[in-house]
Parts: sequence; C-alpha cells; structure tokens
Amino acid sequence: MKDLTNVAFAVADPRSTWTSLTQGERDAAYDNNGAVADSPALIEKRNRGSAAYRKAHPAGLDIPYGPKERNRWDLYPAKNADAPCLVFIHGGYWQRNTREDFATFMAGVQAHGWSAALPGYSLAPEAKLGDIVGEIRAALDWLKAEGPKHGIAGPVILSGWSAGGHLTAMALDHPLVAAGFAISGVYDLEALRDTKLNQLLQLTDDEIATLSPLRLPMVNKPMTIAYGTAELPALVNDSRNLHAMRAAAHAPGVLLPVAHANHFNILEQLADPEGQLTLAALDLARACKIGESHTGRAA
Repeated sequence: MKDLTNVAFAVADPRSTWTSLTQGERDAAYDNNGAVADSPALIEKRNRGSAAYRKAHPAGLDIPYGPKERNRWDLYPAKNADAPCLVFIHGGYWQRNTREDFATFMAGVQAHGWSAALPGYSLAPEAKLGDIVGEIRAALDWLKAEGPKHGIAGPVILSGWSAGGHLTAMALDHPLVAAGFAISGVYDLEALRDTKLNQLLQLTDDEIATLSPLRLPMVNKPMTIAYGTAELPALVNDSRNLHAMRAAAHAPGVLLPVAHANHFNILEQLADPEGQLTLAALDLARACKIGESHTGRAA
C-alpha cells in the first residue's frame, strides 16, 4: 500500500491506517450509498428527472460511436454549434449506472447556451478498466470528427462524477478537451483492490500504476476539481491530493469544496443554472478564454 502518512489530509484518511482496518471498515471507506442515508431517494429523483429531460430533448439520443452496446452518445446541441460543450461522464464505480440516468444535470449549462453530451461506456466485469478508459477516448475521437455534423463544434470541457471524475482525469490530455471538471472522483485505485468493489474490477498492479491519476504525470490543462465536504474521507482526500499534485507541477486549476454536499446531492449544483458547479463550469470556460460569448445566461 502506498505510504500516505506524510500527506496533509483535509480530514483523517482511512488509508493512513489501512492495514489495521477490518474488511467491513475497508468496504465502508468507499461505500457512497451506505454513507448517504437517503441515497435511494436521491437516485430515484435523478433517474426520474433524467427520463423527463431525455423525453423533452429526443433528437440526439442513442448515437453509436463504437461497436459495443453501451458505445453510444446522448447529444444535446445548443442553438449555436460553436457554443462550449460540457461532456459529462457518468459514475458508478465503473460497474453500474448509465448515461441516461444523468441527463437532468445538463440543465444548468444548457440554460447558459451551452451544448451538452453524455457518452456511455462498457462496465466491469465485461470490460477491464483500461478498456473503459479506451472507450472514453474513442468517444472523444468520434465527437471530434462527427460532432459538427450533429450541431456540436465548440470547445469541450470534459466533466464527470465519481468514476466519471476518474475518467475525466484520465482523458484530460485528449486533443479535443480544452479543460477538465472532475467531480467527487477516485484518483488512486490501490485501496479499491482491498474492498468488495474489486470483485468485478479485478484490478492488477499494472492497472493501479497506469490508471491512477495520482500516480501519473500531471496534464498541463486547466482542471477544476470539486468534492462535497460531507463525502467519504477517502474521496475528499483524493480530490485534495490531486489538486495539490497538480499545483506542485504548476498545472492550472481550482479546488472546489462544495459545503455540506454529499456524494449524491452535489450534482444538484450542476442541474441548477445558478448552482455552484454550473457557475464553476462557466468560470472554467472564461479562464480558458473559450466561448466567451456563451458563458452568460442564454437569452
């Protein structure tokens, strides 16, 4: 296990005493559903809202970018094809959920005249984590080549939540991506191997070394890293540690703690046009000097 004893933690990190923890304690360290008492209600609200959003915006749904069943895009183009586009990668520890479940959270940036796009990807155990990372890159390749034909030609801010935050960090160097916006992500995979999550992931030493953003060279593109202050300590510290490593490498970006937010309700700040995450996306676009005519509220 990587030595975390010299890291300046925001809150006590269970991984600093990992070898002394029981199996149950290790599982609980990454159990977001168990940590949020009303997570079933929040998930049901999310899924219901996303179904309504997709029904209201049916034109660009289920567009294939690759050969696998889940290799599909949901595209929500703005009126202006050159507007910034938020590409949002769903979470679920790389083994559950779908892009369809997260459409409702595109409402915030779309109210400001942006496009939005959600890629699907294969899940473990049918796909290894490296394959999933590859699928996201293939999806971005497709969007770069084909997006303009579907009304999306503007600069891309790549975003994602939870596992999607990890995939955002892994694809930040893609040539299509102008900036990243990682939310509530997992950025060091080693401890996951000692939890029940690994039953489907089956992480290898090589995957931990090459697919953990905290173990890789920092990408010199702007990236905002957000987390809820009521999230599990392991995730809070991953976000803070990734920002610290990026800052040490002079990679630009903001660390954004969302006060009192947990792993699930943090995304409500992205659905709201005036929410903290929506405004952070607009700020990120301004910092990149992209889409400056599309960073205010749409008329």
